Amino acid sequence: MRANTNVKLRKTGGNEVDCETILVVDDNREIVYSISELLKYEGYNVVKAYDGMEALEAVEANKIDLILLDVMMPRLNGLSALMKLREHHKIPVIILSAKTEESDKVSGLVLGADDYISKPYNSAELIARVKAQLRRYKMWGNAMPKADEDRLVNGGLVLDKKQRIALIDGQEVRLTAKEYQILLLFMEHPGQVFSSEQIYEHVWNEAADFAVENTVMVHIRHIREKIEIDTKNPRYVKVVWGIGYKMEKYE
Repeated sequence: MRANTNVKLRKTGGNEVDCETILVVDDNREIVYSISELLKYEGYNVVKAYDGMEALEAVEANKIDLILLDVMMPRLNGLSALMKLREHHKIPVIILSAKTEESDKVSGLVLGADDYISKPYNSAELIARVKAQLRRYKMWGNAMPKADEDRLVNGGLVLDKKQRIALIDGQEVRLTAKEYQILLLFMEHPGQVFSSEQIYEHVWNEAADFAVENTVMVHIRHIREKIEIDTKNPRYVKVVWGIGYKMEKYE
């Protein structure tokens, strides 16, 4: 496949360095064009592909730093292309699809996607997620952080129990003592739902009363502001309506 990118350079510390190259894959050429123009405006190089087969060929022909991958495409769909890609490459992949069912998102993440954005997408959110994934992989390289007795890992979220700090996509975030304790509770029990009363009693070490729901809600909001790209559509800390909160589990 012929590479369709003009490699750009930018100056860093007086030296010229290659800009990151992003592969945009979608069978809708208008979408590919609009995303490509957005990425170019942000200073990225762009390679284009219009189905899964072209995407795999593009990865072999170019140095790709990140892939934006549609799901529903001819010849080879996005999930099938992702499976083949993961046999040999650890390039970060963001699934970008109109399929919004929870099962489709889970399938993409299980197969090795690093993030999932549903169409129609918000341009600012898309760029924020691209930057987050590039930052994460630049910091950790091909060896993503592994959980151990001193470190809890859930997707791009890392909680260092020894230093009592959190990292989101490789970037440290500052947490208050209570925020840290709440996040620790969630990270130690991913997928488990906790009521406001359970969170309060565990973190504040006192019996819950009628006023605790608002206290916990405020702390959850502050945590989301620090670890989520889009607080209105959080990836990690989710509300389970009528019950409480949980930490969404990622590989």
